[in-house]
Amino acid sequence: MARPRVLLLITLAETGGAQQYVAALLPALAREYDVLVAAHGDGFLGDASRSAGVRYLSLRHVRRPLHPLRDLLGLVELYRLIRRERPAVVHANSSKAGILGRLAAVAARVPVRLFTVHGWAFKAHQGLAARLYLYADRAMSPLTTTTICVAHGEVDAGIRARTCRPDRTVMIHNGVELDRPQRAPGPPRTPVTLLSVGRFRPPKDFTTLVHAMAALEPGTARLAIAGDGPDRQPLEQEIAKHHLGETVELLGTRRDVDRLLAAADIFVLSSDSEGLPMSVLEAMAAGLPVIASAVGGIPELVTDDETGALVPPRDSRALAGAIQAIAGDPQLRDRLGAAARRRAETEFSLETCRQRHLDLYRDLLRKRT
Repeated sequence: MARPRVLLLITLAETGGAQQYVAALLPALAREYDVLVAAHGDGFLGDASRSAGVRYLSLRHVRRPLHPLRDLLGLVELYRLIRRERPAVVHANSSKAGILGRLAAVAARVPVRLFTVHGWAFKAHQGLAARLYLYADRAMSPLTTTTICVAHGEVDAGIRARTCRPDRTVMIHNGVELDRPQRAPGPPRTPVTLLSVGRFRPPKDFTTLVHAMAALEPGTARLAIAGDGPDRQPLEQEIAKHHLGETVELLGTRRDVDRLLAAADIFVLSSDSEGLPMSVLEAMAAGLPVIASAVGGIPELVTDDETGALVPPRDSRALAGAIQAIAGDPQLRDRLGAAARRRAETEFSLETCRQRHLDLYRDLLRKRT
């Protein structure tokens, strides 16, 4: 008997939290389903698909920026792909692929249509783009078999905004691989090493983090940022403006983030909007205290004075204060980091996340096919 076919859609194949989520599901899904992954480009997700032994298709027209003609071409491209492959499940991720993929799946009469919210687009954008994504997600809600939110806060935000329905929405926290290098408590180091990871574009807010570094007492900490993106040049200019060239290092895109985490003392994430960021989960699993903006699902991961510190978004003074307090107390760093690791082990294991997705797939296919 042929295995049911599953099509996993995401806008871009580049390294990112949503891409890591898809990659993490692949080994479990591939044992039970005939899996196809489709995204624009290749890179990280193409490599992850091949490593998991599943097919990967690079999309031509599905891109992140809003563009009426290209988006129409992307919709046609996805419809043709779905008609050709005839999946029983289309599981869309990220905003653009989420909208186009669900539309194409309905038109092609796919029985199970899933959408994972890694952070609602109407919260991450501003102005016209935010309104367009809000209206589009509202229109997609009745066409979606089940919406998966990665945090309770995203469920609440979606229900309030009418972009998902309570009876068709489930919450499944992201999971993290626990078998990874660990931060080793040891003699205090001065300056301490801060690490941040993310793409240089909104909703990530590295500018506020740079401003916080400028406000620290000299010699308190050095910061390394792993990532790249369209806002790299303005960030470099901000670093130069505050004379932080010896204090803040931009590492570019890295494939050894696990090693960087194990070598760091504190993880920091400044952001305007988040779902349940994989970068924070990975830092917790590595035994790092986490200082982060209190947005999206982050408060479901980080607890003040228990696993790290939460600060208001775009508040460089509060961020600098939290860094100064934790950087200046080695025993506090060890306590927070150990508690973060325990929380990752007990509440956010990857195996639990995978099993909940498999259970959802089985239940929906049993009902719809």
